[in-house]
Amino acid sequence: MPRTKKEYLFIDGYNIINQWHYYRDVSKNIENSRIKLIELLVEYQAYKGINVIVVFDAHLVKGSTEKKEMIAGVEVVYTKEHETADSYIEKQLDKIGRYEHVQVATSDGAIQQIVMARGGTRMSAKEMLLELENTKKDIRTKADKPRQKGAYIDQVLDSDTLKKLEKIRRNI
Repeated sequence: MPRTKKEYLFIDGYNIINQWHYYRDVSKNIENSRIKLIELLVEYQAYKGINVIVVFDAHLVKGSTEKKEMIAGVEVVYTKEHETADSYIEKQLDKIGRYEHVQVATSDGAIQQIVMARGGTRMSAKEMLLELENTKKDIRTKADKPRQKGAYIDQVLDSDTLKKLEKIRRNI
């Protein structure tokens, strides 16, 4: 049986934050911007069911070592000294790019070229923003649907579920 490919989305965190005015302006504090971006990615990952890895450069932080943490299922990586987010993502592409479905969100043209050369797909910061906004709308729409006034159960549930419920009702 053929192996099912896992889906990965790598995000160049600071590249995205610097491209999006909203995140750059969150209290003029980079920590707040990181937190807001991670919160959106947690929601996105839960809805899409893919593996999201957000990478933040620490290459200019003297003595920094690579640090990884999981935040509600999203992997957050801080690179080590002298390692950029681009180089970290590039290494990960070398490991899994040919075996799994990998997408990278960055507006850095050089890393976009590397991603495509290694079999991945790329998404610009603006495209990522649109994707997150559209996903948020989809989530809101789905969450609001069952609460609509006048909604009947047959408008909310699929026919198989309705048949199973009817069978249960008749047996009781």
